[in-house]
Amino acid sequence: MTKINLSFIGIILLILFASFTRIIPHMPNFTPIGAMALFGGAYLSNRYHAFIIPILSLWFSDLIINNFILNYYDQFTWFYPGFIWQYASFGIIILFGYFLLKKITFKKVLMTSIGSSLVFFVITNFGVWATGSMYPLTINGLISCFVLAIPFYKGTLLGFLFYSSFLFGVFEMSKLNKKPINI
Repeated sequence: MTKINLSFIGIILLILFASFTRIIPHMPNFTPIGAMALFGGAYLSNRYHAFIIPILSLWFSDLIINNFILNYYDQFTWFYPGFIWQYASFGIIILFGYFLLKKITFKKVLMTSIGSSLVFFVITNFGVWATGSMYPLTINGLISCFVLAIPFYKGTLLGFLFYSSFLFGVFEMSKLNKKPINI
């Protein structure tokens, strides 16, 4: 008989569910990607799984959004311009979950969610500036990039808080009946 760890399956299902909520209409930047990273980092004890599962979920949902929903590109796009900045911030957020959320408490999840949303904001907006496609590569261009991005931070922060509360809350409540099943 093979034993299935319901916790592992539950974690993966919650991450996949969250990644596909990106296609539901929402306010700008109100997405689950940061919460997926925190959640995967916190609960997937295998560090390779902690990175691979959330990042593959993000990438797969990016493929669907960029190629079938938004159709921004003339041809099938595997990676969009500037993806490295978003994925790098995602990797750092996974590390936050992995190292800072060893013991899950409401306060820790709240503080880590807020800190992670700031990391995402800083790295991705720095990336927008660094590509030179929207702002001049000057200090004034950098300042303009960050100032003009502030209104979008509201959605980022609310997305982190909402989806972190949902993912961590659902999983913690489900752990009350955690037992492997035999098949």
